[in-house]
Amino acid sequence: MAGTRVRARRESVFGERFAVFAECLLTGVWIAVGCLGLLTGPAALAAGARHLRRRIAHEDGGLREFVADFQAAVRGGWAVGLAGWAAVGAVWVDVQAARAGIPGGPLVGAIGVSALIGAVVTLLRAAALWTPGAGWRALLAGAGRRTVLDPAGSFLIVGGLAVVAASAWFAAPLAVPVLGAVVAAAVAVEERYRHR
Repeated sequence: MAGTRVRARRESVFGERFAVFAECLLTGVWIAVGCLGLLTGPAALAAGARHLRRRIAHEDGGLREFVADFQAAVRGGWAVGLAGWAAVGAVWVDVQAARAGIPGGPLVGAIGVSALIGAVVTLLRAAALWTPGAGWRALLAGAGRRTVLDPAGSFLIVGGLAVVAASAWFAAPLAVPVLGAVVAAAVAVEERYRHR
Protein backbone atom coordinates (compact mmCIF):
# COMPACT_ATOMS: atom_id res chain seq x y z
CA MET A 1 0.00 0.00 0.00
CA ALA A 2 2.77 2.43 0.96
CA GLY A 3 4.72 1.49 -2.18
CA THR A 4 1.69 2.30 -4.31
CA ARG A 5 1.42 5.76 -2.72
CA VAL A 6 5.12 6.48 -3.30
CA ARG A 7 4.87 5.34 -6.93
CA ALA A 8 1.73 7.47 -7.49
CA ARG A 9 3.46 10.48 -5.95
CA ARG A 10 6.53 9.97 -8.19
CA GLU A 11 4.29 9.66 -11.24
CA SER A 12 2.41 12.83 -10.29
CA VAL A 13 5.68 14.73 -9.87
CA PHE A 14 6.84 13.43 -13.26
CA GLY A 15 3.46 14.30 -14.77
CA GLU A 16 3.58 17.80 -13.32
CA ARG A 17 7.10 18.44 -14.62
CA PHE A 18 6.24 17.09 -18.04
CA ALA A 19 3.11 19.27 -18.11
CA VAL A 20 5.22 22.36 -17.36
CA PHE A 21 7.66 21.40 -20.13
CA ALA A 22 4.79 20.91 -22.58
CA GLU A 23 3.36 24.27 -21.54
CA CYS A 24 6.75 25.88 -22.22
CA LEU A 25 6.75 24.49 -25.75
CA LEU A 26 3.20 25.69 -26.39
CA THR A 27 4.08 29.10 -24.98
CA GLY A 28 7.05 29.23 -27.37
CA VAL A 29 4.63 28.89 -30.28
CA TRP A 30 2.47 31.70 -28.86
CA ILE A 31 5.56 33.89 -28.40
CA ALA A 32 6.70 33.23 -31.98
CA VAL A 33 3.28 34.24 -33.31
CA GLY A 34 3.39 37.36 -31.11
CA CYS A 35 6.79 38.25 -32.55
CA LEU A 36 5.48 38.35 -36.11
CA GLY A 37 4.85 42.07 -35.71
CA LEU A 38 8.38 43.44 -35.99
CA LEU A 39 8.17 45.61 -32.86
CA THR A 40 6.16 43.21 -30.67
CA GLY A 41 8.92 40.82 -29.56
CA PRO A 42 9.32 42.24 -26.05
CA ALA A 43 5.56 42.17 -25.50
CA ALA A 44 5.36 38.55 -26.65
CA LEU A 45 8.20 37.57 -24.31
CA ALA A 46 6.56 39.38 -21.39
CA ALA A 47 3.16 37.80 -22.03
CA GLY A 48 4.79 34.37 -22.34
CA ALA A 49 6.69 34.83 -19.09
CA ARG A 50 3.55 35.92 -17.25
CA HIS A 51 1.68 32.91 -18.63
CA LEU A 52 4.41 30.55 -17.41
CA ARG A 53 4.48 32.20 -13.98
CA ARG A 54 0.71 31.62 -13.72
CA ARG A 55 1.15 27.99 -14.78
CA ILE A 56 3.88 27.36 -12.22
CA ALA A 57 1.72 28.96 -9.50
CA HIS A 58 -1.18 26.66 -10.50
CA GLU A 59 -3.36 29.60 -11.51
CA ASP A 60 -5.82 29.48 -14.36
CA GLY A 61 -4.73 30.98 -17.63
CA GLY A 62 -4.67 30.15 -21.27
CA LEU A 63 -4.56 31.75 -24.68
CA ARG A 64 -7.13 34.41 -23.76
CA GLU A 65 -5.02 35.62 -20.82
CA PHE A 66 -1.87 35.48 -22.95
CA VAL A 67 -3.52 37.70 -25.57
CA ALA A 68 -4.70 40.17 -22.89
CA ASP A 69 -1.20 40.34 -21.42
CA PHE A 70 0.28 40.72 -24.90
CA GLN A 71 -2.01 43.66 -25.65
CA ALA A 72 -1.11 45.32 -22.34
CA ALA A 73 2.63 44.77 -22.89
CA VAL A 74 2.57 46.15 -26.45
CA ARG A 75 1.59 49.60 -25.18
CA GLY A 76 5.11 50.33 -23.96
CA GLY A 77 6.92 47.36 -25.41
CA TRP A 78 6.86 48.55 -29.02
CA ALA A 79 9.46 51.23 -28.15
CA VAL A 80 11.68 48.52 -26.65
CA GLY A 81 11.22 46.51 -29.84
CA LEU A 82 12.23 49.51 -31.92
CA ALA A 83 15.35 50.04 -29.78
CA GLY A 84 16.16 46.34 -30.14
CA TRP A 85 16.07 46.52 -33.93
CA ALA A 86 18.28 49.62 -33.81
CA ALA A 87 20.78 47.66 -31.70
CA VAL A 88 20.69 44.76 -34.16
CA GLY A 89 21.35 47.21 -37.00
CA ALA A 90 24.32 48.73 -35.17
CA VAL A 91 25.82 45.29 -34.51
CA TRP A 92 25.29 44.33 -38.16
CA VAL A 93 27.33 47.41 -39.17
CA ASP A 94 30.05 46.39 -36.68
CA VAL A 95 30.20 42.87 -38.08
CA GLN A 96 30.38 44.21 -41.63
CA ALA A 97 33.27 46.46 -40.58
CA ALA A 98 35.04 43.44 -39.12
CA ARG A 99 34.54 41.47 -42.35
CA ALA A 100 35.77 44.36 -44.50
CA GLY A 101 39.14 44.28 -42.79
CA ILE A 102 38.94 47.76 -41.28
CA PRO A 103 41.65 48.19 -38.60
CA GLY A 104 40.14 47.37 -35.21
CA GLY A 105 37.07 45.90 -36.93
CA PRO A 106 37.28 42.45 -35.31
CA LEU A 107 37.50 43.98 -31.84
CA VAL A 108 34.57 46.32 -32.51
CA GLY A 109 32.58 43.41 -33.97
CA ALA A 110 33.25 41.21 -30.93
CA ILE A 111 32.28 44.01 -28.55
CA GLY A 112 29.12 44.66 -30.54
CA VAL A 113 28.05 41.00 -30.53
CA SER A 114 28.79 40.73 -26.79
CA ALA A 115 26.76 43.86 -26.10
CA LEU A 116 23.87 42.52 -28.17
CA ILE A 117 23.89 39.23 -26.23
CA GLY A 118 23.90 41.23 -22.97
CA ALA A 119 20.96 43.31 -24.22
CA VAL A 120 18.98 40.18 -25.10
CA VAL A 121 19.66 38.70 -21.65
CA THR A 122 18.56 41.98 -20.06
CA LEU A 123 15.38 41.98 -22.14
CA LEU A 124 14.58 38.39 -21.15
CA ARG A 125 15.16 39.15 -17.48
CA ALA A 126 12.93 42.23 -17.70
CA ALA A 127 10.21 40.28 -19.52
CA ALA A 128 10.36 37.57 -16.86
CA LEU A 129 9.15 40.09 -14.25
CA TRP A 130 6.71 42.08 -16.38
CA THR A 131 3.21 42.67 -15.03
CA PRO A 132 0.44 44.84 -16.46
CA GLY A 133 1.13 48.45 -15.59
CA ALA A 134 4.87 47.91 -15.09
CA GLY A 135 7.07 50.44 -16.88
CA TRP A 136 9.54 49.00 -19.34
CA ARG A 137 12.19 51.58 -18.46
CA ALA A 138 12.23 50.55 -14.79
CA LEU A 139 12.09 46.85 -15.68
CA LEU A 140 15.03 47.15 -18.06
CA ALA A 141 17.09 49.21 -15.60
CA GLY A 142 16.63 46.62 -12.86
CA ALA A 143 17.24 43.76 -15.28
CA GLY A 144 20.44 45.41 -16.49
CA ARG A 145 21.76 45.56 -12.93
CA ARG A 146 20.82 41.92 -12.29
CA THR A 147 22.44 40.86 -15.57
CA VAL A 148 25.76 42.23 -14.31
CA LEU A 149 25.37 41.34 -10.61
CA ASP A 150 24.18 37.78 -11.28
CA PRO A 151 26.57 36.46 -13.95
CA ALA A 152 25.69 32.82 -13.23
CA GLY A 153 22.01 33.47 -13.97
CA SER A 154 22.90 35.49 -17.04
CA PHE A 155 25.07 32.66 -18.38
CA LEU A 156 22.19 30.23 -17.84
CA ILE A 157 20.04 32.42 -20.09
CA VAL A 158 22.87 32.65 -22.64
CA GLY A 159 22.94 28.84 -22.61
CA GLY A 160 19.22 28.83 -23.37
CA LEU A 161 19.80 31.21 -26.26
CA ALA A 162 22.52 28.88 -27.54
CA VAL A 163 20.00 26.02 -27.48
CA VAL A 164 17.57 28.12 -29.55
CA ALA A 165 20.35 28.93 -32.03
CA ALA A 166 21.40 25.27 -32.26
CA SER A 167 17.76 24.22 -32.72
CA ALA A 168 17.32 26.77 -35.50
CA TRP A 169 20.53 25.59 -37.14
CA PHE A 170 19.49 21.94 -36.91
CA ALA A 171 15.88 22.49 -38.03
CA ALA A 172 14.40 25.99 -38.05
CA PRO A 173 10.91 24.95 -36.85
CA LEU A 174 12.46 23.54 -33.64
CA ALA A 175 13.48 27.04 -32.56
CA VAL A 176 9.83 28.11 -32.27
CA PRO A 177 8.77 25.94 -29.31
CA VAL A 178 12.19 26.25 -27.67
CA LEU A 179 11.55 30.00 -27.24
CA GLY A 180 9.16 29.07 -24.43
CA ALA A 181 11.89 27.11 -22.69
CA VAL A 182 14.23 30.12 -22.85
CA VAL A 183 11.54 32.34 -21.33
CA ALA A 184 10.96 29.69 -18.64
CA ALA A 185 14.71 29.75 -17.96
CA ALA A 186 14.56 33.53 -17.54
CA VAL A 187 11.63 33.17 -15.13
CA ALA A 188 13.56 30.54 -13.16
CA VAL A 189 16.70 32.70 -13.07
CA GLU A 190 14.74 35.67 -11.76
CA GLU A 191 13.05 33.49 -9.13
CA ARG A 192 16.47 32.14 -8.11
CA TYR A 193 17.84 35.67 -7.83
CA ARG A 194 14.84 36.77 -5.72
CA HIS A 195 15.42 33.94 -3.24
CA ARG A 196 19.14 34.69 -2.84
